[in-house]
Amino acid sequence: MNILVLNPGSSTLKFGLFDLSDSNIGSDAKVLASGRVASIGSEYSALKISGATQIGPLSETIEAKTAAQATEHIIRRLLASGYKNDKETATATIEAVGFRVVHGGARYIEPTHVTTSVLNYLRALGDLAPLHIPADVAALEQVRLLLPNVPLIAVFDTAFHRTLPPVAHTYALPKEVCDRYGLRRYGFHGISHAYVSARLIEHLGSGILGTKVITCHLGNGASICAVRDGQSIDISMGFTPLEGLVMGTRSGDVDAGLVLYLIRAAGMTPDAVDKLLNHKSGLLGVSNLSPDVRDLEQAARDGNKSAELALEVFAYRASKYIAAFAAVLEGLDAIAFTGGIGEHSASMRLRICRRLRFFGLNIEDELNEAATGNADTRISSDGNPIQIWVIPTDEERQIALSTFKQLRDS
Repeated sequence: MNILVLNPGSSTLKFGLFDLSDSNIGSDAKVLASGRVASIGSEYSALKISGATQIGPLSETIEAKTAAQATEHIIRRLLASGYKNDKETATATIEAVGFRVVHGGARYIEPTHVTTSVLNYLRALGDLAPLHIPADVAALEQVRLLLPNVPLIAVFDTAFHRTLPPVAHTYALPKEVCDRYGLRRYGFHGISHAYVSARLIEHLGSGILGTKVITCHLGNGASICAVRDGQSIDISMGFTPLEGLVMGTRSGDVDAGLVLYLIRAAGMTPDAVDKLLNHKSGLLGVSNLSPDVRDLEQAARDGNKSAELALEVFAYRASKYIAAFAAVLEGLDAIAFTGGIGEHSASMRLRICRRLRFFGLNIEDELNEAATGNADTRISSDGNPIQIWVIPTDEERQIALSTFKQLRDS
């Protein structure tokens, strides 16, 4: 089955076209084409496609002001290259589409066929993830328009965290208020955490039962997940993606009273506070320089104290969550770093783990420096009681697998 996967972010849209069957599920799935549209929303966007047997590698400038426009470019390029949904006329077919949706709310906790009622429900969730949900809905509508006869499956970033126990997902607020407004910790980055934790457990080699691992998805958006027996039992993100770690432009955890103070005493509107916490804080806010760890690491080497502080605040918060989740798990077999920062910044991995040496997180410097995110790499010594890995995430492959299983089993 040829499955087109669309994975939208805040300013990018990654895609992959996978050939899956019961005999090649997972890492053996053949990639027929892959690529991305970058800089969505800017004056010029870039479409890049590689690994395509029929399209050929290409790189071109396109107009993509929205994720929906980017989706249209990708699908039309594939259709023009012979990938259609008519088996009699096409060289190869698109038999299904899997689409990453950031939030499924309380209703959708499994991969779901996209219908009009599903789209209407997602529209109502727009305030929970305003950067993503409206764009997701528009792009999903574009898929239905261009591929009307192809099954379209939404794979939700919150779904992996459906196994959070009440003690982890409950806010200490009146129950009637929580029930009325759906206030609970949902968690995000679930597709990445599902893929990376499965790979990490595979490396442990002792089966899934009894495993206690932590996955650290560190990028412009960042989260840490505690996984027991292959199931998420706690996650640093909560009701929205704002809770938890320091991120590129997001503050992460702040005192709720601080928000009230900004509104009451500083006279800020809710929209202004939203913009402050989501777009002007985090690494950018502390450093007053950049949200990009690469820029900050260079600035810190050049003596910029604000950049150094931003990096240390990021690492400090991450190490706190790792230690806390080790307590939640009541032990720890291994941790994995993934995401743009987790995969590529040896310096940040060292900053985080050096605070945790007291309970066995010991990085081997040479192995850490050699890990570049190109392959699963162990960066702890053979005799270390807790294994430390760098595992490149592959959300597109995980979405393809989830879509295939949903269609096969339905």
